Amino acid sequence: MSTRSTSRRGRSLGRAAISLALLAGAYEALARSGAFPAALLPTLPAVGLALWSGLADGSLAGHAASTLWRVLLGMGLAVAVGVPLGILMGRVRTVEDFFLPLASALMPIPSLAWVPVFILWFGLGNGTAVGIVFYAALFPVLLNAWSGVRAVNPLWLRAAGVMGADASALFRKVILPGAAPFIITGVRQAFLRAWIAVVGAEMLAASDWGLGWVIFDAKEFLRADVMLASLVVIGLIGLAFERLVFGTLERVTVQRWGMVREARG
Repeated sequence: MSTRSTSRRGRSLGRAAISLALLAGAYEALARSGAFPAALLPTLPAVGLALWSGLADGSLAGHAASTLWRVLLGMGLAVAVGVPLGILMGRVRTVEDFFLPLASALMPIPSLAWVPVFILWFGLGNGTAVGIVFYAALFPVLLNAWSGVRAVNPLWLRAAGVMGADASALFRKVILPGAAPFIITGVRQAFLRAWIAVVGAEMLAASDWGLGWVIFDAKEFLRADVMLASLVVIGLIGLAFERLVFGTLERVTVQRWGMVREARG
């Protein structure tokens, strides 16, 4: 990694730290102002203590692992179905004509609206939670893959054909690199929707394991500190995926293929 790239990353992390510090300071000032009861708006030390206690006894880590497993399983199924189908929609008009109206009709329906139906179909527990995650994540992946294929410059396709590229080479060297920025964007959007879906599903499906269940259970006992500690864990997992997974994926694919340039800090 170059010195310039390291410097940019350092400045980005510095700005993120400043933003988080300002947000934490504003929250702590409000919590100590007395505007809300301490049981409803605990101070940061109280939230930190709840977070530490949950991590020390392993319970919070276990709940986080259970929720993350549901997210990754549902996401994996959505990517396995959505990316190939989206690419096929972008290349075959009859497939597009069949699936695009279905996606356009189903995507606006909130994933949590399906929870009671999924409970009837799959019962309580993992089946419903994973199914809701799959539903929430599928359409961003599908539609972004479709848009990415359609956005590939036709001149690139004709030029590759003139140079003798067969269908396999055309897909690997032109279509996939050209659609990659859209696909990665779709997976990012799907990941965010998946977290919203899984936490809600864990609450409504009466799952006894997972961060959503922790938040719902803590509400019953007015444990706002536990609720906020769980939200901190969700935020940290999301930040880690954004920085380590999606950032790395973008660097090793999109930027390596030269489809976009790294932003200047």
